[in-house]
Amino acid sequence: MYDHALFLQTLTGFTQSLVVPHNTQDVLEQLTESVSAVLGITGSGASLAVEDRLTLATAVPPRVAELERFQERSQQGPGVEAYRSGKVVTVTDLSQGEQEWGDYTKVASGLGLVAVAATPLVLGAVHLGALTLYAAEPRTWPSDDVAVVVALGTLATACLVNDSRLHKQEELVGQLQQALDSRVVVEQAKGMVAEAEGISVGEAFEAIRRYSRDHNTGLRSVAEDIVHRGLRP
Repeated sequence: MYDHALFLQTLTGFTQSLVVPHNTQDVLEQLTESVSAVLGITGSGASLAVEDRLTLATAVPPRVAELERFQERSQQGPGVEAYRSGKVVTVTDLSQGEQEWGDYTKVASGLGLVAVAATPLVLGAVHLGALTLYAAEPRTWPSDDVAVVVALGTLATACLVNDSRLHKQEELVGQLQQALDSRVVVEQAKGMVAEAEGISVGEAFEAIRRYSRDHNTGLRSVAEDIVHRGLRP
């Protein structure tokens, strides 16, 4: 049975993460550590899809990381199945199962890992990877536990998706600011050249643009030289 109080505390932590910048690795480490503690299991691992192949991002403890690395190399295991199917995968006892995961079951047995469950890290149409859980003894993975895992996985995915959108938004704002700054300095340069040469603003702009082409220099750089360094094209 999962720890309800710790689950609520963890939910609060992930919810707060939605409104602040964060690192992908930090979010996934928080996810694996939190879900392992909430469920009281041996450990867990989070993998992200890179060109449709699951790649290990983080796992605790070391023996879980070893099995997760095997899953990454072989592309066989509960995490891979959950990611590709979009469904939760649960196995009470690997030794009693009939999963077609190659040598995954043998490697798990050698590491003392008996029960596994995996959920896709998905939010709407965004499929990021999978979260895989491990227990050192047979475990039935009751529906309440699965619901907890899905909730935490979805929140973590939301954090990652939101952070990605935030970075894209910041990049867009930066690009717009650069465009605005360029327009301002070009307008200043046009006015200065028009006044100095006694020509129209349109003629001044053509002179600036011609100088930019002839000297293979960006329009903004020429405008800045006119405004700040007295250049006259």
